[in-house]
Amino acid sequence: MAIRDKTASETMEETKAWHQKYLRAINNPTRREILRAIQHGNKTMKSLTATFGIDEKTLDWHLSILIYGYCIERKETTTGIEYESTKEGLVVDYMDK
Repeated sequence: MAIRDKTASETMEETKAWHQKYLRAINNPTRREILRAIQHGNKTMKSLTATFGIDEKTLDWHLSILIYGYCIERKETTTGIEYESTKEGLVVDYMDK
């Protein structure tokens, strides 16, 4: 099965929609910090809420935008739910520097 690139599509409208989702996800400083935390091993809701001191509902909202914007993926593991960066999420390494 071919992996479909999330940054380009067969139509200009679909490509534009993907870019809008992505830019919405990475345009927020809190979400960029969440991306960095995930890359540094804070992959669970519990560790992320402890790191940021925000309630689970707010964190879940940020995580859903990051998922919708192709920056992270939600994975079920034997120990529970974890979040992992996608290649699109790695761009945070080049931002805010």
